[in-house]
Amino acid sequence: MSTTSTWIGIEELAEELGVPVRTIYAWRSKNKGPRGATFGKHVRFRRDDVDAWTESRLDDRASA
Repeated sequence: MSTTSTWIGIEELAEELGVPVRTIYAWRSKNKGPRGATFGKHVRFRRDDVDAWTESRLDDRASA
């Protein structure tokens, strides 16, 4: 993994996934969603972790 990562905020993640910000907070409280880090009061997510998490959520079923 690269030593420099792009970090995104919770609002950006919510917008990207098309879910409310409160959903991201709910996922974090249930240990679901992508790995995140807290810097003071701010939650940030590494782009690589978000990409890996979204990839793992893909449905493996064949399209009809």
